[in-house]
Amino acid sequence: MTRDLRICFIGDSFVNGTGDETKLGWTGRVCAALEARDPDLEITFYNLGIRRDTSKDIRRRFDQELSVRLQGDFDTLVVFSFGVNDTTMENGVLRVESARSIENARALLIEAAEQHSVLMVGPPPIADDGQNKRVHKLDAELAQLCSEISVPYLSVFDGLVCNPVWRDEVASNDGAHPHSAGYSLLSKRVLSWNVWEAFIA
Repeated sequence: MTRDLRICFIGDSFVNGTGDETKLGWTGRVCAALEARDPDLEITFYNLGIRRDTSKDIRRRFDQELSVRLQGDFDTLVVFSFGVNDTTMENGVLRVESARSIENARALLIEAAEQHSVLMVGPPPIADDGQNKRVHKLDAELAQLCSEISVPYLSVFDGLVCNPVWRDEVASNDGAHPHSAGYSLLSKRVLSWNVWEAFIA
């Protein structure tokens, strides 16, 4: 019997798959691989990644985004991933202060978890070592938050920051986003996460 799973991936340009010439990003690859693992699983997935979005931007739009896509008699999953834009400096100030990022994440995760299964994938590194220090710090804070509120969290920063494929693709592109090989690498890290056992046979 076919099982219907609806997934909303909500976040920033890394969720969007910016820079991937195949237009699959990590989210498309993850969904295709999950269906391949389980022939009875039918996934409808929505890529709700918007370039330059911070946690503040996502908090403003997420409720409406989910409500028009996840109403019905089917299993639902919301996967959040954001943070790099929060740590960006503009005009000498952070776009979103660390404490406010955590406040936004807490509100997003708790509200979404009232109606849906929820996961969070941490922010990846970019080609700016200074910003990466802020991303790494936020990654640890998000992991702690998710532990406190019992939301599964996958940190991808440490596994990517020294990976030559990721680093080379980001550096050769725009300094932030990889090409297809980088997104393929990220998708494999996400797929190795044991949380998927709850959704596939």
